[in-house]
Amino acid sequence: MRWLLLSLIAMLVLPVQAADYAREKKWADEVLPAVLVGDPVWLEDRPHKFLGLYTPAQDAKAALILVHGIGVHPDWGLISTLRQRLPEAGYATLSVQMPVLKADAKGEDYPPTFPEAARRLHQAVAFLKGKGYGKVAIVSHSLGCRMSYAYLSSKRSGDVKAWVAIGTPGTEDWSALKPPILDLYGANDLPPVLKHAPSRAKALKQTGSRQVKVDAADHFFEGQDAALLDNVKGFLDQAL
Repeated sequence: MRWLLLSLIAMLVLPVQAADYAREKKWADEVLPAVLVGDPVWLEDRPHKFLGLYTPAQDAKAALILVHGIGVHPDWGLISTLRQRLPEAGYATLSVQMPVLKADAKGEDYPPTFPEAARRLHQAVAFLKGKGYGKVAIVSHSLGCRMSYAYLSSKRSGDVKAWVAIGTPGTEDWSALKPPILDLYGANDLPPVLKHAPSRAKALKQTGSRQVKVDAADHFFEGQDAALLDNVKGFLDQAL
């Protein structure tokens, strides 16, 4: 009994695994000197600040929050492509730094960071609304889709008008979400993404939602920039 009591006390007092803010700073120090498109902005989830890369668009139709995958940064891979190219199509972008853990952390280590991720997305929405954008959508990749779901399934996400989920590895039930969803993935995607595609398709209850599998694309859409941009833009043009 005493052992059980001590175990319960330990569970209450031990800190929940938190984001690695030193690693986030390291990413920012590496990324910012190389940013040629867009402007850095610092958003706040007290007491911590996190990096965003904001790129306005002339006569913007809407603004997009871009959410990267596990352990990387807001100018990484396909997120970098989207954040720089979508403004050319009339969509302002704000790519935000999501919580990261140590470099060897796995996807299953990240759920304790999801509440912080949701708060960061709430701050990103507030930033864009403050810029005067009437329509805001989220475009996320991989683990960033699970973080986005944590926000979209909360009561604070009413201002988000559409969601593009690229290569989502999660098994969350999307059926209760309100915005239209594009479930975009590659024919050569990761096994969990492919395995759960049928259940994701069944959960797309929202008007305007659809699932698209891109032939020859892998999880990172390497060499498939045109297909990535065409599908994301085509969906957003209809949803927004």
